[in-house]
Amino acid sequence: MTSPAEFSLAVARLGESLKACQRLFVITGAGCSAPSGIATYRDDEGQWQHPQPVQQQDFLRDPVVRQRYWARSFHGWPVVSQAQPNAAHVALAELEVQGLFSVLLTQNVDGLHQQAGQRDLIELHGSLAEVVCLSCGDRTSRALLQRWLEENNPDFPATAIAGPDGDADIAMLNGARVSDFQVPECVHCGGLVKPDVVFYGDTVPLERVARAFAMLAASDGLLVVGSSLMVYSSFRFCRQAHSLGMPQFAVNVGKTRADAWFDCKIELDCAQVLPGLCRDRLGARGRCLQTVNLCPGERSN
Repeated sequence: MTSPAEFSLAVARLGESLKACQRLFVITGAGCSAPSGIATYRDDEGQWQHPQPVQQQDFLRDPVVRQRYWARSFHGWPVVSQAQPNAAHVALAELEVQGLFSVLLTQNVDGLHQQAGQRDLIELHGSLAEVVCLSCGDRTSRALLQRWLEENNPDFPATAIAGPDGDADIAMLNGARVSDFQVPECVHCGGLVKPDVVFYGDTVPLERVARAFAMLAASDGLLVVGSSLMVYSSFRFCRQAHSLGMPQFAVNVGKTRADAWFDCKIELDCAQVLPGLCRDRLGARGRCLQTVNLCPGERSN
């Protein structure tokens, strides 16, 4: 366990390192939302700990995959919709107000940063809050779609284990019941609908990536919060920062894909560490050239 003195020292080291930066590019991942009760895909070693998410091409071409996806989402969405921002989200919003960030880029699709008051935000992988028709482009709220799913699947089992990103583990449910699950269609054209998120195997919209790279170029440091960076769509920004000689920092329990590049890494729960940065931002400069390995905590993306 981490003693109060060790914890204070770790926060102070990170805070001291960040004094050299005026405009941080911040990347957040699933570890940032884990204290809010949203599960993560990976463990502290970056290995899968839940069934892998649906693949884009499988969703598009296979009606059975779509049926299973929506049956899982039927159980997983309430967990996301009822989640509340935790201390990490609130601290990041406050640090933005203090003028520390150039922008915050999140891999999360749960909307908790916005609920906490974050203003300048890039949702790299989109948002679960909306559903889009892939034929006509019509959009509707995920909350409204949930009511449709409830009305059209009244006898579907109500118990499942919640998973990451509004997913759920329904392996224990009878396969025949899943095969009876009613899948939504666009109310305007009858087209295929999906959450407005980037599924695995899909690509992040180019304009979103271009904006993120432009904001990174205008930054003088990069901070990773709660992400293992195992997904290339986020890791590439750390790689670019490294090529620019930009200092990089992390608050994440467990290994990340960019560990070799961090000037300071704190292996503690971000919901515990980040509020301290709001309270202690003195003006000293310099870099901390060591990793602080202290205790287990929330898992990363």
